[in-house]
Amino acid sequence: MKKFLAILVAAIMLLAVGCSAPAAGESAGDTIKIGVYEPASGDNGAGGKQETLGIQYANKVQPTVEVGGKTYNVELVIVDNESSNDKGPTAAASLVSSGVSIVLGSYGSGVSIAASDVFEKAGIPVMGVTCTNPQVTAGNKHYFRICFLDPFQGTVLANFAADTFGAKKAYSLAKLGDDYSAGLCNYFNEAFEALGGEVIYETFPEGNSDFTSYITTAVNEGCEVFFAPVSTEAAALIIDQAAGNGLNIPLLAGDTWDSNVITAAAQGKDVKVCVTTFFDEGTDSEAGQAFVKGFKEYLASDATAMTNNGGNDMVAAVTAMGYDAYFTALEAIKNAGSADPAAIMEALWSTTYSGATGDIAFEQENGDAIRDVAFVKEVDTASGTWKFVAIQGVN
Repeated sequence: MKKFLAILVAAIMLLAVGCSAPAAGESAGDTIKIGVYEPASGDNGAGGKQETLGIQYANKVQPTVEVGGKTYNVELVIVDNESSNDKGPTAAASLVSSGVSIVLGSYGSGVSIAASDVFEKAGIPVMGVTCTNPQVTAGNKHYFRICFLDPFQGTVLANFAADTFGAKKAYSLAKLGDDYSAGLCNYFNEAFEALGGEVIYETFPEGNSDFTSYITTAVNEGCEVFFAPVSTEAAALIIDQAAGNGLNIPLLAGDTWDSNVITAAAQGKDVKVCVTTFFDEGTDSEAGQAFVKGFKEYLASDATAMTNNGGNDMVAAVTAMGYDAYFTALEAIKNAGSADPAAIMEALWSTTYSGATGDIAFEQENGDAIRDVAFVKEVDTASGTWKFVAIQGVN
């Protein structure tokens, strides 16, 4: 019912502004608009800000696009979906009413799924940056993405737990009602059990801040890894309480934990934290190194950007992915030869781009990225930084 009401409100907003708003993809003079649908507040606000930073930096590097022999300025229209499935459709509607040609986002699969209908009805293509739940793109032709999916990520993590730590019993924790954490736990659980392991699976409710009972269960059940692919806000609490309660087994998570919120939470504590992610700051690729160098210089020159990055110049994988998503969108616009959303949507299927995070192309069934490896990183708790562990695929 909440989702229905949110979509109804979004539809009313569209009707209210329809007479004066530009049509979707209608360039305002010499400007083409790209929508940025990301959380700047709520549980995923920290990650959303870092993903948006990558898009903003890319726009600074390349603020124009040439279409049909004419150079257009590219304007970012940024909205805060507040990490909320209920409020996401209204934020999406505001992008539609502003006349964007394509949308990038969101950090968080749940808010991506929640806004999908709004974008579909408006005929506007969306490119997911790090929303990894299969439901984001399944059964539709307007939502694409450049990241790997949770069935792959969950299997990689299960293999890593078994191969690296010799784990036979895992504890798995998700947030109740959260598509991302519940979905990734499901894929991890299935893969770990297929390897012959046993899983203790639990969920916690919205607003929970005390994870002591879950940590205690993991210890009492004799679990050898603690898997919790939850928001960075919840993750910081879990890390602190795990250290305070003497949890001496590895904490594992997916891409949401690849944040300096996590390194700060783990610094100086007796914990082991490992994550799978899309990019490593220490990459030896030329494109990756150029991005890291330029982005750090950008942060040093912009105090607001530094603040939105968590107060330091650590490069999050989601930032690199946001950077590549922007340039992939520019390629699609150029391939379409138009700012028209329908033309861009059609062009995306054959659009490719080689970026900081590697080669990007879309498979032809759902528009998902063709990716088959993930980076594994671990927190160096002495320095509060990430250290590269491995590039891992699925056997």
